[in-house]
This record gives sequence, C-alpha cells and structure tokens, in this order.
Amino acid sequence: QVQLVESGGGLVQPGGSLRLSCAASGSIFSINAMGWYRQTPGKQRELVATITSGGSTDYADSVKGRFTIARDNAKNTVYLQMSSLKPEDTAVYYCNAELPLSSGKYRYWGQGTQVTVSS
Repeated sequence: QVQLVESGGGLVQPGGSLRLSCAASGSIFSINAMGWYRQTPGKQRELVATITSGGSTDYADSVKGRFTIARDNAKNTVYLQMSSLKPEDTAVYYCNAELPLSSGKYRYWGQGTQVTVSS
C-alpha cells in the first residue's frame, strides 16, 4: 500500500512564495519519476514539473524560472518551491509518483492541496 500526502498549500499574495511537499509512504522499494500537476475547475489537469530518479527535471513553460522541483529519495518526498506566484497559478496541486511493480509501472496520486494566489 502506498499513499501520497501533500502539504504546504494555502493563500498567498501575488509575487509571494509557497513550498509544497509530498511524502510517499507504505510499501516502497523505489520510485521512478515524481511530479506535480495542477487543475482548476472545468480544465484538464496539467503537468507542472517532473523529476526523474536521476534528478532530471522538466517544467511547464508557464512556470519556468519561477518554480523548482526537488526530491529527497531517502525520505521519499518531492517538493515544489513556488516563487513569484501569479493569480493564474491558482489551482489544486497534485503530487504523482510512478513506482515499478512486479505487474508493471503504477502511478499513485495524492489528494491534492489548494493553492490560491490573490490579493
């Protein structure tokens, strides 16, 4: 059993910063890629940032230069440092982790954490 729990969301003013955390727990032998996604009502969930087990990162164009993704493999935790936040960053942010299982790769999702950027 694997669970992902996000934390760190909240209300922040434009230009402010937030740091999201996502801790994976349970029967974990290894984790491949981890990532952050976000979704607003009526819109599809979009990829924000990903990080591989080797540390390679990728970002959506809309957040490049403002967001930084990192992971601590020893803690099975992924972080998203968000700076220079804009109102359009408002969304529910979801953590994702891909685990290699005997039956194949499986993606787990967190419950989501609300980020609201407003003055």
